[in-house]
Amino acid sequence: MMTPNDFSQARVLVTGGAGFIGSALVWALNRRGCDNIVVCDILGTTEKWRNLTPVRFADYVEAEALMGRLQAGWLGRFDLVLHLGACSATTEKDASYLIRNNYEFTKELAAWSLVNGARFVYASSAATYGDGSAGMDDDDTKLATLRPLNMYGYSKHLFDVHAKHAGFLHQIVGLKYFNVFGPNEDHKADMRSLVHKSTAQVQAEGLIRLFKSYRPDYRDGEQKRDFLYVKDAVAMTLHLAATPAAGGLYNIGSGGARTWIDLANAVFAALEKKPDIRFIEMPETIRDKYQYFTEANLARLRGTGYTAPVTTLENAVADYVRNYLVPDRRLDPSVA
Repeated sequence: MMTPNDFSQARVLVTGGAGFIGSALVWALNRRGCDNIVVCDILGTTEKWRNLTPVRFADYVEAEALMGRLQAGWLGRFDLVLHLGACSATTEKDASYLIRNNYEFTKELAAWSLVNGARFVYASSAATYGDGSAGMDDDDTKLATLRPLNMYGYSKHLFDVHAKHAGFLHQIVGLKYFNVFGPNEDHKADMRSLVHKSTAQVQAEGLIRLFKSYRPDYRDGEQKRDFLYVKDAVAMTLHLAATPAAGGLYNIGSGGARTWIDLANAVFAALEKKPDIRFIEMPETIRDKYQYFTEANLARLRGTGYTAPVTTLENAVADYVRNYLVPDRRLDPSVA
């Protein structure tokens, strides 16, 4: 039996478990009494292995070996599969790679989970909403109206649509993560959050660079995003995982859009520095794919009984910068 605060009796598979949100989920599971966890990832030549050093788990499997071992029964049974493994680069151009890695692999793992009685929770993305003109409500009846702006978003959208057409979307849980930031994202290179990138900028140069706006209805730096602290993201995720009545798609965000200037000012405040923001040209390659506004409607999530308040942007940035970035710490279940 799993409850949102107690996973001590659960056996859990976490794909992408060395990555950003995946390793944060392992951390959160440890804090809820669970270490009977199999972590799956592709460690490659990155430093994301460091995210695993403080956490507790029973086994590790490289992604290319996972399905074979599951189908052979070598890994046994699971109560819960948390599927975070994916290529999350919004600039990735290899569509065939994204289809194999983000779509086909998810189909295989979902099918295995359903046949073997494991609760299946997977990462979709707010990138599926495109420019937001069709709304950002996690209502699966509106899936056909969504137009993602990049191939990453489309690869996520494809599985959402597949699960609905195949008739099992409401037997599983799909999470439309918005702009999540926080500890354990160091390895993400250009996909790191602005908080991570700008903390280094302020320490080195005393300033933060933000993209100019190329739309007349948004002034420079006043483009808006729904920023969510990773600690809130994993709390929402595990709540839905442990709520049997929850099924279908759910927005995972703060519910309130904030400007990039707000985010930059929060970084300056966390570092106790005077704000100095400079605006730079946005690369032409991403201008037509840029989301100027995102905001999660959390009505469906709240309807499942999730009542916890969302950490404010300022408090989240302060915790991240002061307790993780400056001292170069990872999430550690033994540290409060």
